[in-house]
Amino acid sequence: MLLKTFGWSFAITALGLVAAAFYGGWTAFGIVAILAVLEISLSFDNAVVNAGILKKMNAFWQKIFLTVGVLIAVFGMRLVFPVVIVAISAKMGPIEAVDLALNNKHRYQELVTDAHPAIAAFGGMFLLMIFLDFIFEDRDIQWLRWIERPLAKLGKVDMLSVCISLIVLLITSFTFATHAHQHGGGHADKAQTVLIAGIAGLITYMIVGGLSGYFEDKLEEEEEREHEEEEEAARTGKKKSAVVLAGQAAFFMFLYLEVLDASFSFDGVIGAFAITNDIVLMALGLGIGAMYVRSLTVYLVRQGTLDDYVYLEHGAHYAIGALAVILMVTIQYEINEVVTGLVGVILIAWSFWSSVRRNRALAAAGEGSDEKAEVSTTV
Repeated sequence: MLLKTFGWSFAITALGLVAAAFYGGWTAFGIVAILAVLEISLSFDNAVVNAGILKKMNAFWQKIFLTVGVLIAVFGMRLVFPVVIVAISAKMGPIEAVDLALNNKHRYQELVTDAHPAIAAFGGMFLLMIFLDFIFEDRDIQWLRWIERPLAKLGKVDMLSVCISLIVLLITSFTFATHAHQHGGGHADKAQTVLIAGIAGLITYMIVGGLSGYFEDKLEEEEEREHEEEEEAARTGKKKSAVVLAGQAAFFMFLYLEVLDASFSFDGVIGAFAITNDIVLMALGLGIGAMYVRSLTVYLVRQGTLDDYVYLEHGAHYAIGALAVILMVTIQYEINEVVTGLVGVILIAWSFWSSVRRNRALAAAGEGSDEKAEVSTTV
């Protein structure tokens, strides 16, 4: 099971490290290994959240997530995305941006640093909406009840998540963004840029998340109708009609997963520049890390880990909220990537331990009820 799920990740790791060694010797080998570890540590919460969505998809779309999705994640976000950002922010052509990335690495890093406020605002708003929609939803299982119970009641107010996100964006654009960090340790007024990028992130979430949610609801309705038709067919002997919306639902959930992965990758891509400004090494290291995140997502789904450890998804969403806040703060202040990674790891580890304690308590309660039942039968 382990080899089947992580086999491609192991293979890509070997190929990536060998390619790095040929490209730049043992120094490049070490840099790629460090970048891979950085990406995995920063994106573990991404894997948990992805697993919660991926478990609703069939085996075909899980394979698409591991094939096409990996190409988008590795080549799109870790290689093409930084070049596109530079091309847009510096108002240059894509070929010129690629040439800059390969032949003038220092200037390329400066341009990516200058584009960070827009990247952070877009990703921060997208992730903040994910966290708020989760925390405001009334759930049967609650982890931190003293927080989640009152917030679930507040969540009954329409569009509360959007209102809070816009307030956060306005505060950020007129505080942190007015002294946004730039290359060379300087600062610049990026209020308008942050405002536009943040609104774009909010709109992206509402469109992609809304469509995926809509088709997921339609799929559930079709499944209920199919179940009713199966019962009717059993009674009458007629053939039932096929469900036709599963493909649409899975497609938009897949699209939602890719945008979610893109938002998570922002801090990894930006953080990688603290280690190297070589785009080739960056793509190799972050690409290896992205493969493990993908494999870990599928592993969590196939093992049913989220069903066994019910608070893991809560911990991952709290980590998402923390990452959204960190992205906003990094518009003006530098925050070490180790801090970002540790916040997510601590929250997920805490939720995992809480899940273990819950399972032990339920098991003990079950054993107690079994003992009572035995006593009653013997008496």
